[in-house]
Amino acid sequence: MEFFLTALGLVFFLEGLPYLACPERMKRWLEEILRLPSAQLRMLGAALMVLGLLLVFLGRRHGVR
Repeated sequence: MEFFLTALGLVFFLEGLPYLACPERMKRWLEEILRLPSAQLRMLGAALMVLGLLLVFLGRRHGVR
């Protein structure tokens, strides 16, 4: 559970960073996202999930034991 909370906290930190650093640009990016077709967003989401799982796998496999 501790690892999960640490990972979740890191996700929240990284997700919030662009909004703090460049809020105007984030607004423009979000407007662009709203224009994308749902199918394209699904594919992007699926690709990001696979990439995330791959990174977790590699990190756990080659991490400090």
